[in-house]
Amino acid sequence: MLNYTLMALFERDLKRVINELELYRNEADLWRVEKEIANSAGNLVLHLIGNLNTYIGKELGQTGYVRNRELEFSQKDVPREELIAKVNETITVIKNALPAVTDEMMQREYPLVVLQEGTSTEYFLVHLSTHLNYHLGQINYHRRLVGDRF
Repeated sequence: MLNYTLMALFERDLKRVINELELYRNEADLWRVEKEIANSAGNLVLHLIGNLNTYIGKELGQTGYVRNRELEFSQKDVPREELIAKVNETITVIKNALPAVTDEMMQREYPLVVLQEGTSTEYFLVHLSTHLNYHLGQINYHRRLVGDRF
């Protein structure tokens, strides 16, 4: 079932986010912005946490999560260990929510219209996975830009 494949991919890639956070030698660099880069790695991580907790946790897992999207991009200096803990909590939320999504539910329209038009739950979950990877790449690039180049 696709839900288990997606669950494994979300877990794998969120662990990669954690790895990126751990590779920053200077924790303050998580919040640096350079030149025309608008978002720090820390803010991208907060955004991924909010995004996945909203669209998987709240909508599919009925967690009651309340998102503050503006804060995802304005909050600064959250300690690295707190970010890592929140990413790990997000992995748990996903692992609790996705097993309950049946093949039939995958084919139904996702409960919210998030993109320009309604999509199936399956389509939207794949979109969320690619969204995660897009920002994972940005975080990796950010780390190399502002810190060590390894």
